Amino acid sequence: MMGQLYADALGGAIAELEYVDGRRVALEAARWFDLIDGDEALLERCASPTLDIGSGPGRLTVALTRRGVRALGIDITPRAVALTRRAGGFALLRDVFDEVPGSGQWTTALLADGNIGIGGHPEALLRRVRQLVRPGGTVLAEVAPPDTKSRVDRVRLRRGSLVGDWFGWATVSMSDIQRLAYAAGFPEVERWTAHGRWLARLS
Repeated sequence: MMGQLYADALGGAIAELEYVDGRRVALEAARWFDLIDGDEALLERCASPTLDIGSGPGRLTVALTRRGVRALGIDITPRAVALTRRAGGFALLRDVFDEVPGSGQWTTALLADGNIGIGGHPEALLRRVRQLVRPGGTVLAEVAPPDTKSRVDRVRLRRGSLVGDWFGWATVSMSDIQRLAYAAGFPEVERWTAHGRWLARLS
């Protein structure tokens, strides 16, 4: 059900992200289609080949392809993959923790739009991405502001009375990204802001 609700949101349906405490926030799927302020600060740091993890409808994957940067998006939702391909990007239906083509050879891995929260265990995710990038490769991650508390939430998607399964999603503060990066095998961390977004380069 979660996958279908996400796919419907990509198709324009109104959906919400619901927390176990009852809070609900709108799932702003529309913002993932076109480039937004701050994207350039990520795109300009990507080198071929780039792996876009949790690529959604593929705005970054497609933008990189148009710039001549070899890029592959991976997402767990068939509709997201189809939208990326339709827009001119390359994408596969794949979970980052499953077998990924080019493992150990990617120059750049992207974790935009808070996708460092995938799986609810950011250190485990970064360790996995460490396996995917080549020696000396980099991870570009979007994180939360430094005054935000890092945490793991249980959330699910909701559209009216339809609900998906609960899953873990992590929030990582800029204040904690260096510690997590070191633990995952990335000794160098560069941090900066762009248009109100907080970004980090791990290498």
